[in-house]
Amino acid sequence: MNLVVRLATGLEKISADERERSSRFFLSQQQADGGFCGRAGGSDLYYTAFALRGLAILGCDDEPMAERAAQYLRSQLQQSVGILDLISLIFAARLLESWRGESIFADVAKNWTNSVANLFETHRRPDGGYAKTHEGHASSTYQTFLISLAYELLELPLPEPGQAAEFLLGQQRDDGGFVEIGVMRRSGTNPTAAAVGGLLVLQAQVGQPFLTDQLSQEVAGFLLDNITDEGGLRANTQIPIADLLSTYTGLQTVRDVGGWGKVDIGATQKFVASLQQASGGFLAAAWDDSADVEYSFYGTALRGLLLSDG
Repeated sequence: MNLVVRLATGLEKISADERERSSRFFLSQQQADGGFCGRAGGSDLYYTAFALRGLAILGCDDEPMAERAAQYLRSQLQQSVGILDLISLIFAARLLESWRGESIFADVAKNWTNSVANLFETHRRPDGGYAKTHEGHASSTYQTFLISLAYELLELPLPEPGQAAEFLLGQQRDDGGFVEIGVMRRSGTNPTAAAVGGLLVLQAQVGQPFLTDQLSQEVAGFLLDNITDEGGLRANTQIPIADLLSTYTGLQTVRDVGGWGKVDIGATQKFVASLQQASGGFLAAAWDDSADVEYSFYGTALRGLLLSDG
């Protein structure tokens, strides 16, 4: 939760009116059952997690919203949901617990947590990584990061964390970045951010510095090279246009690996501002025409990141 504090501290530097406008956008997406919707409408665990993260870093003090969101999350505990939704549920529940004191897992039997861990392990592959689906043969950098973090949030040890770290390290390519699936040759901004995030989680568990100074420099160089003339980051070298997802994950990672001093803060601030709408929400990129809670979180988080000191 240190990241939440960092972003929230940065956002304290913008005006109260701006914070209120952004908060109103997220609040407007809450549904009658307490969940938050995506572009398709209807409550969705994935978007609920992003909305709550956005409201948390904005310091929104709306107790009825939090209570309704907690009710929605509790209602989903016994539902059969996909693994990404399950991970979103865990993230959102732990956030509400630390932010608002809303305990989602208090009445859940211990066997629920164990069953979640068992489900995660059905996605584990011999190389130590985790695939996106039961049927998938290839381990995914992003899924390995998410599951490693989910184990941490559930206060459970990740089985064989060293193997998971070796898988992630093996996803690096000669340009310094990382790929999502092993057969890929072209590195991407978001897989690189996921790999670094996973290595940070795993090295804390193992007590071994997987993210060395050399690796950090290579990652920073790759990510900084992906900054476009717009001031944002592109997903990979084949895509000419920057987007908020790549910009947030890329710059957060640059911050983590020590390359922050080379970022043109002013240019990135202009890029982010160009995508904010009158509603307080954000578009994904120049090609987008509708704000949603996921990209509005990235835009809001970027504003906090670019203004933060720590």
